[in-house]
Amino acid sequence: MSHGGFDTHSAQLNQHATLLTTLGEAVGAFLQDIDRQGRAQDVLVMTFSEFGRRISENASRGTDHGAAAPLFLLGRPVAGGLTGPAPTLADDPTADVPFAIDFRRVYASVIREWLGADPVPVVGEGFAPLGILK
Repeated sequence: MSHGGFDTHSAQLNQHATLLTTLGEAVGAFLQDIDRQGRAQDVLVMTFSEFGRRISENASRGTDHGAAAPLFLLGRPVAGGLTGPAPTLADDPTADVPFAIDFRRVYASVIREWLGADPVPVVGEGFAPLGILK
């Protein structure tokens, strides 16, 4: 699925809460339905955005594009928990949040651990899987 509208350069507070609620409810309903069908072990959900957000609010009460963004894996196959360190937000609120894990390592994990394929043709060399799936 594609769920747009997260490019919240202005009036972010209410928009973001509504967007996350809509996404959470939709994914939750999907996972419950898959579970009722007895297929929960067969489904992995991954969220990804092509950009993150900055730490500080801009003059329009939104946030501008940043480097790092959360990426979520959901479903029974996921080992669970937070992978990587929590971001440091106190250093420079006008700067990008630095990313600690390259997204290609998450992709490598899904390709190797979930799909059982070699991730190198997709993500290239040097992106070791993270061991985040059961």
